[in-house]
Amino acid sequence: MTRIATIRKRADFVAANRGIRVARPGFVLLVNRDSVSAAEADLRFGVTVTKKIGNAVVRNRMKRRFRALLREALPQAGIAGADHVMIGREGGVERDFAALREELAMALSRAAEGKGDPPRKRGGPPGNQGRAKPGRAK
Repeated sequence: MTRIATIRKRADFVAANRGIRVARPGFVLLVNRDSVSAAEADLRFGVTVTKKIGNAVVRNRMKRRFRALLREALPQAGIAGADHVMIGREGGVERDFAALREELAMALSRAAEGKGDPPRKRGGPPGNQGRAKPGRAK
């Protein structure tokens, strides 16, 4: 039987950003196959929802739904020895549970094939590099 553990350390959540990223309307799935800590369990997962999604009640509801989805889907479609992190997006709490289940299954299959979305663009608006911060001289 496959063991499923939860990710608890911030370093493991940060490390998941180096893996495959699959974005869906209600969430973003990060899968890190190179996790050293994942050797303890067959599968590991983590859930994160930021304050911009809503108040504590909304965030906790979203996290409960995501945990239920992951516990249901990972034994069949999860990548063995990998860390799986779900990041909540706006509108994810209003989405139908069956729709989220389908999206998670598609996201896990894309991640298993190694087909993630392109990396996010980092940084501010173009031409913003090199400008001095207000109140500081160069």
